Amino acid sequence: MLTIDQATHDGIVAHAKRDHPDEACGVVAGPEGSDRPERLVEMVNAAGSPTFYEFDSTDLLRLYREMDDRDEEPVVIYHSHTATEAYPSTTDIGLAMEPGAHYVLVSTREHGNNEGPVEFRSYRIIDGEVTEEEVNVVASLPAS
Repeated sequence: MLTIDQATHDGIVAHAKRDHPDEACGVVAGPEGSDRPERLVEMVNAAGSPTFYEFDSTDLLRLYREMDDRDEEPVVIYHSHTATEAYPSTTDIGLAMEPGAHYVLVSTREHGNNEGPVEFRSYRIIDGEVTEEEVNVVASLPAS
């Protein structure tokens, strides 16, 4: 189960809505080994595409160095789908290289003109196997 605070959840949704009709992407970092998504890091979709996302390699390297310096790891890796449901595509599954991460997908397909609901779903993707998990949105994460 992914437990995420309301502000981080809302930040991910706002990023997906803001970048629509292109896919949005980012990471939520947390202390190593904690499974606590604490620091939202919006990334630029280097592909600039409504059907594909790609982290800029320089930005991604900078983020991983920063997380290493802060004893953090990627707890959530997120992106949006703009025309399909919030379920990992074959490409998404192939790109999933962090077995400990929660892969969050936000679908903005019903979003149009900043109106309408979004889907917010989370998955574990390990060795190509996709397992959906419950998302528990809390007011704030308990003290660590």
